[in-house]
Amino acid sequence: MSLKQTIETELKNAMRVGDETRKTALRSIIAGIKLAEVEQRGTPLEDSTVLGIIQKEIKSQRESIADAQKASRADLVAQSESLIAIYESFLPKQLSRDEVIVHVQAAIAEVNANNPGDMGKVMKVIQPKLKGLADNKLISDVVKELLTKK
Repeated sequence: MSLKQTIETELKNAMRVGDETRKTALRSIIAGIKLAEVEQRGTPLEDSTVLGIIQKEIKSQRESIADAQKASRADLVAQSESLIAIYESFLPKQLSRDEVIVHVQAAIAEVNANNPGDMGKVMKVIQPKLKGLADNKLISDVVKELLTKK
């Protein structure tokens, strides 16, 4: 079963039990999937693309948390955190920072990068390998950190 089908099944289950938070989260993922399918002229999405949509939703909720904290709205922070937990349940286990460092070091050696100006080369190699396994911001930070040490 594809990830999209799994999400649709989970939405039906959430509707049966009346879980409003889960329904909201799953509906936003499905809306993102349908939008991406329309952009691709109706072709079904691969699971990796669906994972990207879920990560985009997580990023959006993290931004909402930051805004809610500035406005001292603990209720909105709690709501966004619960949505993030639901989104993360569909992602594969995320790599730790140490694991990302190992992958980035291998990519740096692969492209023979020596300075921060080579960051684009490293990112081009590492992003497809770690897609869905680590946050792009974490990957970018690690690449930048390792290249400035050289």
